[in-house]
Amino acid sequence: MPRSAYVESIRARIGHDLLLLPGVTAVIRDGESFLLGRHAHSGLWSLIGGAVEPGEEPAEAVVREVLEETGARIGLTGIVGVYGGASMMVEYPNGDRVGYVSTAYECELLSPATPDLDELTELGWFRRAAIASLPRREWIDRVIGDARRTSSDTPR
Repeated sequence: MPRSAYVESIRARIGHDLLLLPGVTAVIRDGESFLLGRHAHSGLWSLIGGAVEPGEEPAEAVVREVLEETGARIGLTGIVGVYGGASMMVEYPNGDRVGYVSTAYECELLSPATPDLDELTELGWFRRAAIASLPRREWIDRVIGDARRTSSDTPR
């Protein structure tokens, strides 16, 4: 998806300099597996999400981002946490630098998901142990580690 008009207007003034943006992240799981997308621009796996637009509620943004990138509808079941810092810094192929502060939402998938083939080249379901071996955005390890544990995750 192309940059928003809001980000375009800022980029026209600041060029490729660092821009801090509010973001959202969808933590979609099925039992012990998490839905990840492989980004077209980097080839890295990550949780699905993106930037919050001006005037948009973060909860609306995460629903919109998942729909845009996967065609899927989701329901929100809670907030996992809020994340920022050095691990949330991205430099895009065009040289734009962005630092995200992202609210991660626990979500349930309500309809089938398929990659948009623009931002995401593929989707996959992965267990925690398999995620560690993927080429990925490493900040997702923190988010997945913080994700609420289901009864199937709890040792008996």
